[in-house]
Amino acid sequence: MRRTLAILLLTCLTPVFSAGAQDTVRHRIIEMWKLSPDQTEELKVPFDTTFSLFHQYRLADKYSPLNASPGSYGLPFYQLNFFDRVTDPDKYLGWYYYPFMYQPGNYLFMNTQVPFTELVWTYGGLRDQAEQTFRIRHSQNVNRKLNFALVYDIVYNLGQYNYQQSSDKSFAFNGSYRGDNYKAYFAYGLNNIKTYENGGISDLSQLETLEPKNIAVNLGGLSKALSYLKNSNLMLVQRYTLGKKTTSVADSSGSAREPFWLSGSFSHILMIDGNRRSYEDNNPDTVFYGPVYISDRHTFDSLSARTIKNTIRFDFTTRESGRFRLAGGVGIRNELIRYSQIVPTHDTLVADTAVWRKHNNVLVGRLYNNIGDKFYWLATGELFLSGYRFGDFNLDGVISKSFSFKKGLASWNINGSIANRQPSFWYEQWGGNHFEWSKSMNKEFRIDVGSSFNYPARGLELRFNYAIIDNYTAFDTLAMPSQHGGGLSVASVFASKDLRAWKFHLTPTLLVQQSSNPDVLDLPLATVRATAFFEHLFNFKKTNGQLNMQLGAEVLYHTPYHALAYMPATGRYYRQNAVEIGNYPFVNVFLNLKLRRTRIFLMLDHVNSGFTGYDYFMIPFYPMNIRMFRYGLAWTFYD
Repeated sequence: MRRTLAILLLTCLTPVFSAGAQDTVRHRIIEMWKLSPDQTEELKVPFDTTFSLFHQYRLADKYSPLNASPGSYGLPFYQLNFFDRVTDPDKYLGWYYYPFMYQPGNYLFMNTQVPFTELVWTYGGLRDQAEQTFRIRHSQNVNRKLNFALVYDIVYNLGQYNYQQSSDKSFAFNGSYRGDNYKAYFAYGLNNIKTYENGGISDLSQLETLEPKNIAVNLGGLSKALSYLKNSNLMLVQRYTLGKKTTSVADSSGSAREPFWLSGSFSHILMIDGNRRSYEDNNPDTVFYGPVYISDRHTFDSLSARTIKNTIRFDFTTRESGRFRLAGGVGIRNELIRYSQIVPTHDTLVADTAVWRKHNNVLVGRLYNNIGDKFYWLATGELFLSGYRFGDFNLDGVISKSFSFKKGLASWNINGSIANRQPSFWYEQWGGNHFEWSKSMNKEFRIDVGSSFNYPARGLELRFNYAIIDNYTAFDTLAMPSQHGGGLSVASVFASKDLRAWKFHLTPTLLVQQSSNPDVLDLPLATVRATAFFEHLFNFKKTNGQLNMQLGAEVLYHTPYHALAYMPATGRYYRQNAVEIGNYPFVNVFLNLKLRRTRIFLMLDHVNSGFTGYDYFMIPFYPMNIRMFRYGLAWTFYD
């Protein structure tokens, strides 16, 4: 592996020092976007070839910078920031893997004048404990209107501790056609996640005396537990716009003016999503699991959900380039859902397979208005008219105002939402070898309000969020679903600032949050992620080449709280009140380099392990990795 790395480095460095001009990002030849959550608009995504903090390569960190995991990358994790957590009932099975999975919400569409290819590879740890990631993305236009793209992503981790391997493989193929009147977007994703479950370490004192591979774990050995999560999804969006755009006309003074222009479009949106989770243990430990409902010799739990959503909608808009724009739309969505699961039968050692079929009819709508180029408001909503989730509704709104400063634009947003939602079906029905329940859940009612201020030129971001929740639904201390009948409120303040002095950078990120009832929902009062680095640009006059460098360190710390525990049999995090986690700093040292379109990082992860105690946990009984050397490379080609 080291030899391979050296060859790759030589391959990348040779053209850098032999080539002449500094590479520049040609935004005009590459356009990127995602679809809005309701698939009605294109949301531009910046073309990013920067290397700043490239060592933070993990998709989990890009989704939310503050996370808790059971140790190795690729294992299920949750966000420390309460307001970043995934709560969509339709995504229940993939909540803790969502950033690894290609879903309609994160498909990246492109329009390229030249073929575009991106390669990212990382490696860390010893050979028998290695963590590797690899991603290849390619996009190419057939003509100026038609584009196809594919991406293949792998996370392969052997783990430092016994029986902690993970293998996450994701593939996506998508395309877009953007004609004058007809537009279509297609995407297909396939996600396959395999995780070895060790149940955490069984003797905490061994952390001080033994190497990770020699520490005893609760599962493994004769009890080989594995969990599988398979997801496939398909999205097809078709939109036809009526009429033709008009051109500018001259007024009486001879100057051009924009005439009033109104257009309408009809859309059909098809979404198909299939999920299956299975859990195996060929020698279940009744001490670890507790009850056994089917077999004390072998555990095989399986559940699946398949959803088909069809939406027909009509949208209108006035001239997009006008200083006053009004847009909106309304539609109807039909949902067909099939749930299936193994259900224990207590009088025999066999189990039955139960199937539940559900449907929903949903009214969806959207209204948008901008006044000038620095003020807009947007409201979206949905109302379940009939079916399994009859009476559910969700209304989201945002008001945004931009300000011009000497260094660039800043924006101030006010957002809010109100939702009345039935919890996931799996909170109500579950059957397996070690857990079973049949419950009737009330609808969860939630009000969110928030405000944010962003000033990119100064590296400043401020956010405030507040939520009020009735019938908060989660897993209790017995790892069983429960609802808190009383009211629950959560408040948080988030602040991030890039401080610069000459070539030195300090980027502290602070999250302060508080729950009104820690016995139901406990959160760390303060979470800090701070990055400090020295940045320098080397110029090579003989070759007219450049090398950009960042050398620094980062620390992650949070105050003690009762962190969620993890139950492998259900794959869910649940509340526990016995162990506090926190008050331990995780320190990393890194070096980032950029050579034209090649980005490189070298990092010593958790450099302080063994020096600042042994309480390096984010999840109870699941220690984080000890000191590990990582490196990674990224190449971008668009010629």
